[in-house]
Amino acid sequence: MNSGLSDLFGRPEQIAVERALAEFRSGRPVVMTRAGEHFIILPAEGITDQLLASFRRLCAPVRPHLVISVRRARALGLAAAGPLGLTVGDQDDAAAILSFVADARVDQGLDVVPAGGVATAAIELAKLAQRLPALLVAQVAAESFVACDPPPLRVSANAVAGFRDAATRSLAIVTEANIPLNGGLPARFVIFRDSIGGNSVAVILGAPDFAKPVPLRLHSACLTGDVFGSRRCDCGDQLRLSISRLEKEGGGVILYLEQEGRGLGLANKMRTYRLQDAGFDTLDANTALGFDDDERDYGVAVRMLQMLGCPRVRLLTNNPAKVDGLMGAGIEVAGQIPLHGPVNADNRRYLTAKATRAGHKFDHLLAVLAEGEAVGDNQAP
Repeated sequence: MNSGLSDLFGRPEQIAVERALAEFRSGRPVVMTRAGEHFIILPAEGITDQLLASFRRLCAPVRPHLVISVRRARALGLAAAGPLGLTVGDQDDAAAILSFVADARVDQGLDVVPAGGVATAAIELAKLAQRLPALLVAQVAAESFVACDPPPLRVSANAVAGFRDAATRSLAIVTEANIPLNGGLPARFVIFRDSIGGNSVAVILGAPDFAKPVPLRLHSACLTGDVFGSRRCDCGDQLRLSISRLEKEGGGVILYLEQEGRGLGLANKMRTYRLQDAGFDTLDANTALGFDDDERDYGVAVRMLQMLGCPRVRLLTNNPAKVDGLMGAGIEVAGQIPLHGPVNADNRRYLTAKATRAGHKFDHLLAVLAEGEAVGDNQAP
């Protein structure tokens, strides 16, 4: 007798979430269940007028409402202790809905309604899919969609709530190879993959002794800075400084994590850049879109270190949250090594926000940044 999918490929709840993420990324709705209630949900991101009309027909006679995160609600000037629902009128088209969830200002009046029992889990599912944390939601009867071919996928809110940890536990080493770098030390790239296809990389420079505290850089992937040399951030500078420092140390590890835009994903990072161009700082731009100011989860980094047999580190960072994240998960941080990159006219505001609002240790820069003095290109004070 053939084994079921759960015997071969994991717990059915986890499989359902993985499939729900694929549906979200394809712009299709799913049914989310909780405590006997059923809700059909669809990400607001990517919606078109045609898709909106189809979703309204699918929900009929129930009218869908828009669920937004507490961060987005507050950005819109609404008092909120949790996710909120907003009425979606018959006259509201796809552009109006996207305005509710992503524009810096919304001039239209907002009618608040209950968000529904699955709002928190629905927002988490959207974040896992790297979509904006906003969804169209309608509560439906349990027998709804029986005649649909195929019927919408069903997923439980409880399964979504525990999925991030499950995905971290699924992390596996898939391959590794030696890659020569310019600095001279040999480098070994170890590729990790999780159950939903996410890839992170451990770059092991030299032959560090894992019995001692290993110099370590946790680096969130930054396409614009690392690859194209963007002047809006210091990410590429910190990566290159890290490689140089590890070479001086005689070896170490860089964990290159798939956490673009502090965990928002590349598309949402570009949206925050547009808000920054409109006057928001880097933290407020995140929260204006409904995200936390930093969405990164260092559970993946901890799991990678455990799998590499690296329990003690000396962390190359200016960010105390990284120290706290590792230590809180059982990794011993024996020291913190600052990385001081160059300041230019394009990244000054970004660095100021990180120093004054996010607690990054840029003490040597604060005086210059606070005074707003002109700092030349590639010239650190």
